Amino acid sequence: MNPIVEFCISNLANGAYPVFETLERDPNIDVLEYGCLSYCTKCADTLYALVNGELVEADTPDELTARIYQFIEDNPLF
Repeated sequence: MNPIVEFCISNLANGAYPVFETLERDPNIDVLEYGCLSYCTKCADTLYALVNGELVEADTPDELTARIYQFIEDNPLF
């Protein structure tokens, strides 16, 4: 079972799309996009994704990518 990373489409439009593209190329991660993840205040202020249901935030796309990979490494599914 692969880690699941979920993105809000509004956050993708606000700058997280490069992260989405990078993770989508990784065969060991399942990436999903939704119309809304109900984190509207986060969405307006920062880049974020839900990784296995947990919020991961960052100020830049590169930082978000690194934090997502670090979160996956620190929190294995099994």
